[in-house]
Parts: sequence; structure tokens; C-alpha cells
Amino acid sequence: MRNVPLDSVDALEREVLAIGTDYARGTLLEMHQHRRAQFLYGATGLMEVGTDDGAWVVPPHCGVWVPAGKPHRVRMVGVSTRSLYIEPRAAPREGSRCEVLLVSPLLRQLLLEATDVKALYDEQGRDGLVMRLALAEIARAATLPIFAPLPRHSTLHALCVEFLYAPDIRATAGEWAQQLHRSERTFTRFFRAETGMAFGEWRQHACLISALSRLAEGQPVTAVALELGYDSPGAFSTMFRRRLGFSPSEVARSVSGQRAGWQVELGH
Repeated sequence: MRNVPLDSVDALEREVLAIGTDYARGTLLEMHQHRRAQFLYGATGLMEVGTDDGAWVVPPHCGVWVPAGKPHRVRMVGVSTRSLYIEPRAAPREGSRCEVLLVSPLLRQLLLEATDVKALYDEQGRDGLVMRLALAEIARAATLPIFAPLPRHSTLHALCVEFLYAPDIRATAGEWAQQLHRSERTFTRFFRAETGMAFGEWRQHACLISALSRLAEGQPVTAVALELGYDSPGAFSTMFRRRLGFSPSEVARSVSGQRAGWQVELGH
């Protein structure tokens, strides 16, 4: 189903409903909640998600798990979404918090397939199998161990979003301080107060989020490292493994279909 309001199909006797929705750039879905649990995947663009647990940015090739009844708001930055709405009794994940999950190539394809399924699909046929396999993939998906919270201050917020589209590990607090007409010391305190993170830590998380997205698209490790401003692929790989516990080459091998299993590594 595409561009169908959830309310129009929510009562159907199906454990899983799949809806694809296209949003204009900058669309804001104010704080709301669903009776069903939701897995929200942005096939394109970025999503800015906020809950009472915090706020973070979701890049392409990642999705958000939203428990049933969890209040949340979403701002779409050029996004076409694919969502699964799941009866609470069939929810494949536990807990009351939202999670950002890494989307495997298989799960991505299942989400795309699911949105072409009619509302009252045959639960015992191929369409039912697609839905059940999608739930199994969501259950085993790894939680993204990094996040880049967004500030409330409008100008700093804009700088952060711009950086997320074109991250550069060489960016300095001094450069950002100049754009906000503050001293570096004042900016450093201000940035931590707005995001809860030091500028350098936030910058690294933003680069890692971008790296995961680019690697999942199949971009070479060397190209990703240089585009993010690292002096060498080796320096990038060392930082990547230190922060995440697996190497960028493992991501690349996973994408190419080998059994490196980077999501399994994250679970250990």
C-alpha cells in the first residue's frame, strides 16, 4: 500500500501492515503515537526523530523501531518511507524505548516488497511469508551504537543538519564558533549544553553514521575514508573498529553477500 492513512486500515485483521509514504522535504509529523508498533525506514533522505527518551538523526539504510503506544515526532528531510505497523502481540522486539536499527540488504528488499502487498493479503501465501521474514529480520537487526543528537537552538541545529549531509572529521570547534559569533570556549560549553556531547565526540558520531550509510551503499572503504577527511584508510579503519567493534571492510563484505555478518558481530 502506498500513501494510505494508517487509520483507514488499522482495524484490518492482519498482524502486519506495510505502507509506503512520500513526504515533502521538511515535513514535520508532530508528536503522535500508534496502537501498533512501527518499524519506520527511510528509503531516501534523513529522518530526525524525537521522543521523551531523546532525539537523534536516522540516515539512509537505518530504520527506527517504535514500540506500540510510544509518543514520537519525525521530521522528514527529503524522505520516502516504508513502514511496517505490527500488532503488539506480534512485535519482534521488546522494551519501551525507540531504537535505531541497521537495515540489512535483505530487510531493505523485504520492506520494498511489502509495500506492494495489498491490505488483505493471503497470510498463508507468499505475501504472508514476506511479512513474517521481515519480522524475523527486524528481530535480529543490530542497534546502531552511535547517535548524533540535534540541538534546539535554530542556528546550531541548521549547522548540525548541514554537517550530517557533508561530514568532515577535520571540522573544528573554532570554525563553528566563528559562524555563531562566539569564542571557542563559549561555543564548546554551549554545544555540550545543547547536545549533551562534546563537539569532537558529536563530530565523530556524525562521521560514523555517514560512513555506515555509505558503506551499506557499497562505496569502497578508501573512498569513504577520504571523503570524510581522514588522512588514510588505515586511520579511518582503526577509529571505526575502536568505536564499533568491527571493521569497515566487514561491512563491505556483508553488502557483497559474504558471510562476514557484521550485524552478528555487533551482538557479541
